[in-house]
Amino acid sequence: MNLFDLSGKVAIVTGGNGGIGLGMAKGLAGAGARLLIVGRNAGKNTAAVAELVQAGAEAAAFAADVTKEAECEAIAAAAVERFGRIDILVNNAGVNIRKQPEEYTLEEWQSVMDTNLTSAFLCSKAAHPALKREGGKIINIGSMLSIFGTSFAAPYGASKGGIVQLTKALASAWAKDNIQVNAVLPGWIDTELTREARTAIPVLNSRVLMRTPARRWGTPDDMAGIAVFLASRASDFITGAAIPVDGGYSAEI
Repeated sequence: MNLFDLSGKVAIVTGGNGGIGLGMAKGLAGAGARLLIVGRNAGKNTAAVAELVQAGAEAAAFAADVTKEAECEAIAAAAVERFGRIDILVNNAGVNIRKQPEEYTLEEWQSVMDTNLTSAFLCSKAAHPALKREGGKIINIGSMLSIFGTSFAAPYGASKGGIVQLTKALASAWAKDNIQVNAVLPGWIDTELTREARTAIPVLNSRVLMRTPARRWGTPDDMAGIAVFLASRASDFITGAAIPVDGGYSAEI
């Protein structure tokens, strides 16, 4: 028995058209899962699906705004209509706005919270009826800012701290439905989002390399293994956990 085999399983990956989401999607596809890639940018969705299909995966795209409840319900319905089931949900959609706390408008605060945290709740709620039919997996994407604080990302940190607590609540509530819910806390991963941060914060690159025992930035491909593990039978007795994937960043003083 291959504990990591996802053949026949169906995974929804929000924010799956690039960065960490696409890295995870590639891992899931490589283990045999069929994929629904969700994002607001239809062009990026199409390109991501084309890349997955070229690698031999069965995948489809769905353009949606995961901050809206009706669209989250439409995502779940589309996955069931296309593939007949939902086994795995990866809540990866996220944004950041970097400012000092006193500089945020309420609209900016709410935008980050809605995209990063509320969307995970809405998508999980929408997928729950399908997930509980045969048991399933939810993987929520947190951050190093689920653990640490920083001066320039108050709403982002609050949203990612909330992801860990949401993960624990869902894990507790839905254990009876044989749904395991876990969070992944990526370290500093080389993505479009963090490249913007390195431009805005010139000392960031040197700080990350100095603090990370692996002495490098992570890549989206580094996220594939944890996605497969948490989506597979190998993690059936793991729920409510928040697992850093950070090259040792959170272990360093």
